[in-house]
This record gives sequence, C-alpha cells and structure tokens, in this order.
Amino acid sequence: MSERAARATPPLPPQPSAPINPTPRGPVPMAPTVSAVRQVHLTIDGRAVSVPEGATLLEAARETGVSQCSAEIPTLCFLESLTPVNVCRICVVDLEGTRALVPACSRKAEEGMVVKTDSERVRLSRRLVLEFLASSVDVSTSPQILDYLEQYDAHPDRFGPPQAPSATRDESRAGYHTTGTYGRQDACTTSSLDAGNTSALAATVAQPVKSDNELYVRDYGKCILCYKCVEACGIDAQNTFAIAVAGRGFDARISTEYAVPLPESACVYCGDCIGVCPTGALMFVSEFEMRRAGTWDESRQTSTDTICPYCGVGCTLTLHVQDRRIVKVGSPITNGVTRGNLCIKGRFGWQYVQIQGHRIQNSRFKMEDSRTEDPEGSSESRGDECASSKSRNR
Repeated sequence: MSERAARATPPLPPQPSAPINPTPRGPVPMAPTVSAVRQVHLTIDGRAVSVPEGATLLEAARETGVSQCSAEIPTLCFLESLTPVNVCRICVVDLEGTRALVPACSRKAEEGMVVKTDSERVRLSRRLVLEFLASSVDVSTSPQILDYLEQYDAHPDRFGPPQAPSATRDESRAGYHTTGTYGRQDACTTSSLDAGNTSALAATVAQPVKSDNELYVRDYGKCILCYKCVEACGIDAQNTFAIAVAGRGFDARISTEYAVPLPESACVYCGDCIGVCPTGALMFVSEFEMRRAGTWDESRQTSTDTICPYCGVGCTLTLHVQDRRIVKVGSPITNGVTRGNLCIKGRFGWQYVQIQGHRIQNSRFKMEDSRTEDPEGSSESRGDECASSKSRNR
C-alpha cells in the first residue's frame, strides 16, 4: 500500500470500553482518639496526691514532691532506663493495710492508698539493708551508699571485722554449702579478733580483681547484686546476655557463662554495664589505674557533652576530663538517641584524641626549643629552604 493510500485510510471507529465499576467507598481514615488518662488519688505522707494511672509510688513521690523525705526515696537497683527488679529493697515504703513494706520503684499507685515514706519502720528497714550491704561489700567507691549510711545512721561495723578475700568464689555450686567455705566459719579466732571481742567475722564477697582485658576491670568485691549490669546486657539494652547471676544465697554473684574470662565470653565491650553500675564494681582501666596511683580526683574533673565522631547515628558522649586528659566517657540516660547506651567505639575509642594531641604538643615544644636555641640560624635555614623551593618551582 502506498503512503498516500495509507494516509487516506479512515481511522477505525472507537471500540466500546468495558463498563467501569466504581470502587466502593470505605470509611475515611481518621486519627485514633486519645482517651484521657485516668487520675489516681492517694495520700503520701499526709498529703493528697493525684497521679496518672500506671505511675509507681516512686514516680508519684518524685513528680509531686510531697515532702523532702518522699522526694528523696533512696534507690540503688532502680534506673529510669531499666526494668525494675526490686532487689535492693532500700526504696521500701509503708503502705497502710499491708503486712510487709512494699518497693516504691515497682508498686503501682492505686486509688485510696495511704503511704508513709519515712516512718520509723521504714527507716529501720533501710538501715538494716545498708548495714548488711556495707558489712559484706566494699562501698568505698560509691558516694551514693556512703551518703545513705550517714543519712540513716547505719553502722555496718557492728557485725564484726570483715573476712579476708577469697579466690574460690566462682567455684561454688548451688546446693553445696560446706562449713568454712571461703573461710566463713562461725568460730572466732584470737588472731583475727580483738581481745574481749566475741563477735564472729562478717562474711564478705571480697575477691581478687578480674583484669582480663584492656578496657575495663571487674571488682566484684564491690558488687551489691543490683542486677543493673545484667539488665543492660540483656533485654533492656544490648541483648548480648554475656553475664548473668550465678549461684544462690550468699554465693550469688555476677558471672560470665561457665565463669570464663571476659574475652572468651559473648561480651561485645559496649560498656553499658559500666554506665549503670552504682558502686564502681565495673570500672574503666584508666580510672582503676588512677585510683590505684592516688591521682583520681573528681573535684578537678569537668564533663562536656559532644557527639560521637564514628558514625552517623549521632550518639551523645559525656567526656570526663582531668588535667586536660579524658579519663572516662559516658552518655546521659535522658538523651533520646542513646538512653545512656553506647558501642565499643563511642565508650572506649577516644584514646586517639590524646595520642594526636600529645604528638602535636611535642612537635610544638620541639619547634619552640629550636627557635630558642638558635633563632638566627633557624631564620637562615628557613630562608635557604624558601630559596631552594623557589628555584625548584621555576
């Protein structure tokens, strides 16, 4: 067919299209309605308090500030970013109508509750808990516990002198309790007790420091079994489960699987356990060495918030600096990005700052020394170098 004939061919008539079934109209999407949170009314220390349903007694006391005592309910195992485990029993309060004292960190506020946060019964319970802890654990690096001991007039030394450290604590098995294990015999010896003192030795968890890596040390002689490190290593933060509680009763302790050294465990060295430890049982190697040398001084330290330079997440770092040197790094739990959690780079990867700064400082000192020794020769040599560079560039 020629091109002219093709152009003369009339177009085909439009084909009838199939009927379009209209799409059935559904409900218009709407934002869900937010129901008002029911308020719970209770009485704390003689004052009427109203808090949202689901709030704990500790939150009610802290948010409302009903009194100086209730606003400062002591806590050790509680942290806002972790699930309450109710193990330290120092935050107990007196709830009217109950036989036992209840932990304020986990007990939910209910309608009509009458709570006393500083009764004589509460103070006695807290005093005994503090005395038991301080008589068996080294709390020298926990200012929080030391303040509580003074506040509640606790005297842990009334249980007697502490026993010597034991190196076999990790070898104990649940259900096997032998008289004299770790040297905790009940009989008194004249060599270990003062004359006329018939009290038994105070059982302790003292043991050698575990220093099996270059990042942090584990001094479980300072561990109060608050479970914070276990929670941070587990479902609340890292989900690594490198550590857990082993043993029962007084033999309970924090341990890796089968008590293997830390480098052989599942630990990823994020350091979240260090950030939540309240007693210094887990400590940076830098801090541990400075304390051992007697140079650690928090009054000379400053803290500065900055952003981690390693990746694009933007984690906030809190640098603790003493004598123009970073001594440890943390992260605020109130930060919405980190919630106090970091990785190995953010928490431990800051040595390069000091190494680079040390090199720059040394090079500056060398230049100043050379200029002081022979300033004329230095200028002449610099002039000769400039002349030679110009001749090379021509």
